[in-house]
Amino acid sequence: MAKIKIVINGFGRIGRLVTRVALQRDDIEIVAINDPNINAKYMIYMFKYDSVHGKWKHQHELKLKDDKTILFGDHPIRVFEGRDPSYLPLEELQAEYVVEASGCMTDYARAAAHMQFGARKVVITAPSIDAPMFVVGVNEKDYTPDLKVVSNASCAINCLAPLAKVIHEKFGIVEGLMTTVHSMAGGVQKVVDAHCQKEWRIGRAAGRNIIPSSNTARNDIDLDLSAVGKVLPALDGKLKGMAFCIPTVDVSVVDLTVRLEKQASYEEIKNAIKTESEGSLKGILGYTDDDVVSTDFLGDNRSSIFDAKAGIALNDNFVKLVSWYDNEWAYSTRVIDLICHMASVSQDESSQAANS
Repeated sequence: MAKIKIVINGFGRIGRLVTRVALQRDDIEIVAINDPNINAKYMIYMFKYDSVHGKWKHQHELKLKDDKTILFGDHPIRVFEGRDPSYLPLEELQAEYVVEASGCMTDYARAAAHMQFGARKVVITAPSIDAPMFVVGVNEKDYTPDLKVVSNASCAINCLAPLAKVIHEKFGIVEGLMTTVHSMAGGVQKVVDAHCQKEWRIGRAAGRNIIPSSNTARNDIDLDLSAVGKVLPALDGKLKGMAFCIPTVDVSVVDLTVRLEKQASYEEIKNAIKTESEGSLKGILGYTDDDVVSTDFLGDNRSSIFDAKAGIALNDNFVKLVSWYDNEWAYSTRVIDLICHMASVSQDESSQAANS
């Protein structure tokens, strides 16, 4: 299969890390990056040096060719600084997919504007109120080629959904509560106390406080939890959640407390998760019984790593399960995985049409 040509729209945390993931793959070609707030020279600097994930150490460096072009080795990547999709010559670039990582175009209509100017498909890097949501390892097989704009849900849902899928399929979830203990989010939280009309507590200094919140990263937790019902319809309305924003820079953890339909010991639950982590969900769901802490998962590309020692059971119907996730790197990896899956499905349909 030919390389999949993508454009990154928005060069913030997720945009830059999706770029890092993509540039280490042989099946992806980045043809352009757009961000109205960053010029090409500054893009290279922000890409090369990362306070969380370290300096870029790939064999090919990013270099400045001119103020409109970055070179990855010998491969040119066009740079744009437009605020409107019309600014991007997607048809000229032959861009197949737009990674919509600006945070400003999370609904279907706004994201679909990219298609008016040449994009074939758009993947939103946030939960969407009306675009179909997919979580790799959970419901990506429901994707069909007629879907033009999709959402990769959120980092928290990418952690929660694989775990919830296993538990519900094996034991049945009657109801539950989810808490995500989430690292600081630069797009929303403040370095020092400042105004935040949407949620006053989020305006307090991020590095100084543990902040209870209805927000995880950039997205309302109610929207976040509604995504579970979209990717796992059987759990629609059965889960509710909140977040604690904590003063760490990366890696978060989901606490899922559920009442089970079928009785199961904690040992049986652990075994079920371990089996799936080594089978159908390998590479998506992980399992550990080591004495780990958050920094042990920095750079881990699995969506959800179940911590066998951190969970507890009140009885055989009521359990608390704990799962870690690198909310930046794992999520960015899933964005590319979802694009590759979409491209594969589209290619399969084209092949079938050609042979019919």
